[in-house]
Amino acid sequence: MSKQDKLHIDQQQLADAWQHTLPEYVNEADRVSVLKDEADSRGLRITLESAGHQMYSFDFKATYVDSREIQVTLVDVEKDGRSVDERTDTIQELVQDYTRHIHECAQALHVLTNA
Repeated sequence: MSKQDKLHIDQQQLADAWQHTLPEYVNEADRVSVLKDEADSRGLRITLESAGHQMYSFDFKATYVDSREIQVTLVDVEKDGRSVDERTDTIQELVQDYTRHIHECAQALHVLTNA
């Protein structure tokens, strides 16, 4: 990351902006939690709980590569509090959808991260 292309926003402010903005990009009934990653000053921890009877919870790590680009990594998927096989078609589809929504939110927040 070059000096002119690093984040110029406090990590907690960034997490708060994500917490406020990300719900606009996922299903209305999904629950969203965004926290700063204590182990990585460029990272955020995102938990998305899918609506409905599926009761899936997805944990992602979003890391800012630079002020415009994020890398999204799936950390864990749980159902009713237990880890599940992440390779099923249903879960892979949800992971792809959520990853896309996370990227869309990052684009919407460029106004903050690219200042």
